[in-house]
Order: sequence, then structure tokens, then C-alpha cells
Amino acid sequence: MLALLHTSPLHIPVFDALRDEDHQGLRLRHFVDAELLGRARREGAESVTDDVRAALRQAVAQGARAVLCTCSTIGGIAEAAAAEAGLPVLRVDRPMAAAAVAEGARVVVLATVESTFGPTVSLIEEEARRAGRPVAVRTRLVEGAWECFDAGDVDGCARLVASAADETEDADVIVLAQVSIAPAQRLTTTPVPVLSSPRPGLAAGAEALHPR
Repeated sequence: MLALLHTSPLHIPVFDALRDEDHQGLRLRHFVDAELLGRARREGAESVTDDVRAALRQAVAQGARAVLCTCSTIGGIAEAAAAEAGLPVLRVDRPMAAAAVAEGARVVVLATVESTFGPTVSLIEEEARRAGRPVAVRTRLVEGAWECFDAGDVDGCARLVASAADETEDADVIVLAQVSIAPAQRLTTTPVPVLSSPRPGLAAGAEALHPR
């Protein structure tokens, strides 16, 4: 069973749909704690370390063989706790970061909350070092998009993010840093590649259950 650690219940249907499309038969169990993101935004990601470790222990106790953290703000905290948890713990955005580096050196990261930028930029730079490629990362906060998402207006959030992507210039690739803004990918008209994390992230989680 693959456990998914979310900070919004709105992510559950996203990953259930991807499972049904791409990984039929894959058993998922969802763990949701919205307060993790709220506290990480207020106090920094390190402030939720103990709670993330507790969530991983709970997942293990309920039979998880791997965990996928779907929150980009706390993904690094979860990943770092893998050894203690005794099972693979993956960041949903790592495959996306690797793909972004492969697209080119000029990477633009879009997000709806400031707390996402530090972990996401660090991850992209880490993947660039791993690949031996140069990278220059720029960030843009999409004003008003988080308020839409937080109010349940997923479509409104997606439209704002897609508009920001279409306005982006001087980029080889655009990264949609959060699962919550992945729906914007299908609305963009820019010729620049636009990447999101849910599909490749879930594929990595499925692979962790059945390594080749």
C-alpha cells in the first residue's frame, strides 16, 4: 500500500483519478493534516518535523510500504525522515524537478504561497547538480490564487496560474510548484513546457512499491 501525506483534502481526488488512469489496482491510503502547511508557513518547515515523523509512523502502522508526500513545502522534511521511518518516503515534486532541469537552464517556478519557493528552488538546484547541468531559477508568486484555492475555487486558482504561465518570458521551462495548481497545466497556451508534479510523483510512488 502507498500512503499519501497531504495538507489539503482537495488533493485526494486528484491522486485517486491518476491511480485509476495510470495505476489500476494500486492501493492508496490518504493521510490529511492541513495544519502542517499552516504552521510551516507561519513558523518554517522545520517546525513540523515531529508531526511529520508521527504521520509517517502512523502510515507504517497501517501497513504502508512507501509514502508519497504531496506538499512541496514540507516534502524535504518528510524525505529526510525516511531512514527513521524505515521505508521509502518520496517528495511528489522530485521527478518534476529532474524533468525541469532536463528541459533547460532557465527555470521559472510559479506558486501560490511563499513557503513553497525555498524548498522547490533548492530541489531544482539539487537535481541540476546531480545531472551536472547549469540552472538559473526565477520565482513568481501568483497573487490571489491561494485565496481561490483555500475557498474551494480550484478552477479560479487554475485560471490565475495559467495566466501567469502564459505571461512568462525568457524561460526554457515553467514549473507549477504545488499539487494544488496542477490543473493550470491544461489551460496554458504558452509554447514553453509547463510541468506539474502529481502524475510523475505518483508514478515514482508506485515504482517504490515495486522496484525493478
